[in-house]
Order: sequence, then C-alpha cells, then structure tokens
Amino acid sequence: MSRKITDEQWKAIIENNKEYDDQFFYAVKTTKVFCRPSCKSRVPNYNNVTIFDRAEDALQAGYRPCKRCKPGGYHLPDEEWVWQIETFIKENYTTHLTLRVIAEGCHGSPFHLHRVFKNRKGMTPIEYLQRKRIEKAMKYLLETNWSIRRIGELIGLPNPSHFATLFKKYTKQTPREFRKRKRSEVLIDEHLLWNDKA
Repeated sequence: MSRKITDEQWKAIIENNKEYDDQFFYAVKTTKVFCRPSCKSRVPNYNNVTIFDRAEDALQAGYRPCKRCKPGGYHLPDEEWVWQIETFIKENYTTHLTLRVIAEGCHGSPFHLHRVFKNRKGMTPIEYLQRKRIEKAMKYLLETNWSIRRIGELIGLPNPSHFATLFKKYTKQTPREFRKRKRSEVLIDEHLLWNDKA
C-alpha cells in the first residue's frame, strides 16, 4: 500500500540513511523506479515521491526495482533496464544529457550503464541519444520553416556549428543541404504526379 512521505522519511532519503532500509521504500513517479532510502541515486523531486511499506507493493503498483540499490533484493533484468534507458533518453533528449546524467536518471553507474546498453543495442547511450536528436531534427527540417539555430535548440544542441557537424556525421550533409535536397525531391515528385494526371 502506498502513502504520502513524512518529513522523517524525506530526511532519510536526502541523507541516504541506511538505518531506514527495509522500513520503507520510495518510488519516483517520473522514472517508475523504486529504491531503498540509502540509495545513492540523485535525490528525486519531493512531489514525485510515493512511499511503500514493502517492495512487493511497489512492484504491484507498476514500479521497477532500482538497478543500483536492488530494493527488497529484487534485480532489474538488463532488458528492462535498457528499455528504461531508452525511455529516459526519448523523454529528455531536448535537455543537456551526459552519460552521468543518464546514469543518475536510470539509477546506475555510468560505466555499467554504458557497458550494458552497448552490449544490448550495439551502440552507446550517447550514440543512441544523438540518433534520436538527428531523427527529430530531420522531421523539423522537412515539416517546418524554423531556422537551423531554433531546431538545434529544440533538440538539445543549442550550438549551431556543433549541431551542423553532428548532423553531417550522421547524414553526410549539413542541415541546410538536407532541407534543400529533400524539398526539391518533393517538388519533383509533385510535378511528376501532376503530369501523370494531366
């Protein structure tokens, strides 16, 4: 059964107090992960915390055990952890993400997260992040008239030259070249379609 957090419990979480381990578990709504009070993961937002008396209750409520502190002795399988990492990146790619930030958000060490993700996905978490950003940038370039700078800011790459360099690395063309080429392809397709109907 879940309940609201008390001041004493919040203090235990902030201080990573081991004395409270197994007395309660805290779950974070945004990450859908639950932890022991002593967990060394980043302190969550107070308003996103729910308290459970037993690990089983948190599991039944749909929360996954933290990869770092293994609450109640439960272990999150690597497949589920990779899914959690992917979800975290998809939901936060517009912000400044580093391997450390991703690891903190997904309750693991940067080294372990990097290794497990690469073994399962064939790419690093940062490569996955960059691909997601470039996919979104391509969509914006095709569907809007927004400036390259604005698109870069929207995908978490506020430095235009860095954005252009990364975009070219993945697509072999700059954002401007990509937009111009794709739009001319669309015009050619529309012209051919119009002539077929004539």
